[in-house]
Amino acid sequence: MIHSSPSRFFSYLNSRVCALVVAPVVMLAAMSAAAHPGHDGAGHGGFLAGLLHPMLGVDHLLAMLAIGLWSVRQQGRLRRFVPGLMLAGMWGGAALAWNGLPLPGVETGIALSVLLAGVLVATLTRLPGMLGGSLVAAFMLFHGHAHGSELPAGASLLTYLIGFSLATVAIAVVGKGLGTLLQRCETRWVRALGATIAAIGGAFALS
Repeated sequence: MIHSSPSRFFSYLNSRVCALVVAPVVMLAAMSAAAHPGHDGAGHGGFLAGLLHPMLGVDHLLAMLAIGLWSVRQQGRLRRFVPGLMLAGMWGGAALAWNGLPLPGVETGIALSVLLAGVLVATLTRLPGMLGGSLVAAFMLFHGHAHGSELPAGASLLTYLIGFSLATVAIAVVGKGLGTLLQRCETRWVRALGATIAAIGGAFALS
């Protein structure tokens, strides 16, 4: 009894900390989703527009955050190179848009990327490196095409590219940091966060 009481106390404390970490993210995601897709105010300058576009679009934000969060539980190179794979997919999609090449079902693809990334997080899924990397790049291809298509008139393509590239890496790093923190918690907190993201992605797909 003497030994079990401190154990229960620290377990309770850890649970409270995990709740404090997850709850604000869930609330922010749910509140932001009400304004889907939410790209207003992305600015008119190339760099600023590129930087803010992924952050002000809740669909982009949640997909990238979820991928970063999911990557923490992956093995080897996939875990390390997820931010680079996200950039590669973004650049590929943007290149298609800037060369006038359509990508069918862009909005649906973006919504499904949010849904599926949330499912991967909620189910604690681990994938082989090649499959997981291909999936990440495919997800981001749709996001990159959307970013490329929304280049503001008269804006510098290069500064816009730099802006959304920096935003992509920053969101991925935040997601990985959150995932690392939540690894110390019970898996139910990670599952709850993933389920919330998946539900929002499903709502996007049906809207």
